[in-house]
Amino acid sequence: MRVIICGAGQVGYNIAAYLARENNDVTIVDVQSSLISKISENLDVNAIVGHASNPDVLNAAGAKGADIMIAVTQSDEVNMVACQIGHSLFGIPKKIARVREQAYLQPQWSNLFSRAHMPIDVIISPEVIVAHDIYERLVVPGTSYVNSLADGKAYIIGVVCGPECPVISTPIKQLRNLFPDLAFQIIAMRRQNKAIIPDEGDQLEVGDEAFFIVSRNHLKRTLGIFGHEEKEAHKIVIVGGGNIGYGLAKLLQEKNKHVQIKMIERNADRAVFLSKNMGEAIILNGSALEKSILEESSIANAETMIAVTNDDESNILGSLLAKQYGCKRVITLVNNEAYSPMVGPLGVDVMVSPRSIIVATIMQHVRRGRIKGLYNLRDGFAEVMEAEVSENSHIVNMSVEELSLPHEIIVGGIVRDEEFMIPSPETKVKAGDVIIMLASRNQAQNVEKMFSVQVDLF
Repeated sequence: MRVIICGAGQVGYNIAAYLARENNDVTIVDVQSSLISKISENLDVNAIVGHASNPDVLNAAGAKGADIMIAVTQSDEVNMVACQIGHSLFGIPKKIARVREQAYLQPQWSNLFSRAHMPIDVIISPEVIVAHDIYERLVVPGTSYVNSLADGKAYIIGVVCGPECPVISTPIKQLRNLFPDLAFQIIAMRRQNKAIIPDEGDQLEVGDEAFFIVSRNHLKRTLGIFGHEEKEAHKIVIVGGGNIGYGLAKLLQEKNKHVQIKMIERNADRAVFLSKNMGEAIILNGSALEKSILEESSIANAETMIAVTNDDESNILGSLLAKQYGCKRVITLVNNEAYSPMVGPLGVDVMVSPRSIIVATIMQHVRRGRIKGLYNLRDGFAEVMEAEVSENSHIVNMSVEELSLPHEIIVGGIVRDEEFMIPSPETKVKAGDVIIMLASRNQAQNVEKMFSVQVDLF
């Protein structure tokens, strides 16, 4: 597959790294020569210095024969124009653009991105996606990672196993016998920042982060066996009133009428905007690093604080201070992956990585075959995919055992006739099934091939 990536920032770099590992023909374009040099030194891709919306530059990048364009520069306008040129001049079949400015995404302007005007196939709005990701973690309290699967019929959940976790030191293979009426399956673990795809004989240890797939109907009871029975937060402090904080607050107000929201915003003009648009939410103008502001927000009584400013250090320090002053749980936005190993030991309950969320969202639209959903675990050590089984697929009528999958690929669940189930080795795959699978970074392309047939290229 030939892919042109416009923009060599964190997101562009990571998408290029993903696709290059899978032997795709990748060309990345950026106006900054320093970023292009970094790409050339570290990745097996073509790298060109130039403006992504320049037809000559795109022509040199091989746009005439490209299958996909992914425009993720820092400029919405450059991303949109690059996709327009990719369509009009070069006939690129699929165009994906990152668009941050919310004005472009208002319902009254939805016709802008129609095929007749600006034919972009997929619009990625980072702030909206990240706000939804954080909202899901609030809805399922006590978790370090949450994604709903199969139209809400199941979840992939991450939890940190504390000393009170009842299944510590229990071999994974015994869990099904101990809890036969619960539809869940452990698919991965992180131990001391090392990713593990476990064998059935492996055991959980205190401090491990366990990832499992679970039926929606059994979610609360399954969280209980991992020692997590936290209640949903109703008193929430949001630090940062930018697009993410504002979008999250709006989501909470729309979907949970009983939640009490306080927002801390450093910029005075933005604080005024929030006070005019946030209804009953209380807006405080100041820094979450100031004791007086935290006390004014009643942080000691808050069940959750969410730090989503554009400054990693402020988010981390503000979260630690909030815990110090009595806040029960903190969720922290961290862009710099170098901070990831520190966050857990410092006492931050949940780290949110915008880069990982956006890369996973974009890769969902890049994967071939009948891939219906794709989710990265943590730093991308593995992917969870939802894939529909075509009638023409070679795996139809094979049992899970007959698939002879390597250790790094796990069948975590099957949705059949609108019902979610955890399969046994004898469960046979049927046409129309949606299979939920975990695959290590090295095996993801093999899962993609399992669900690809000639008519399903995009």
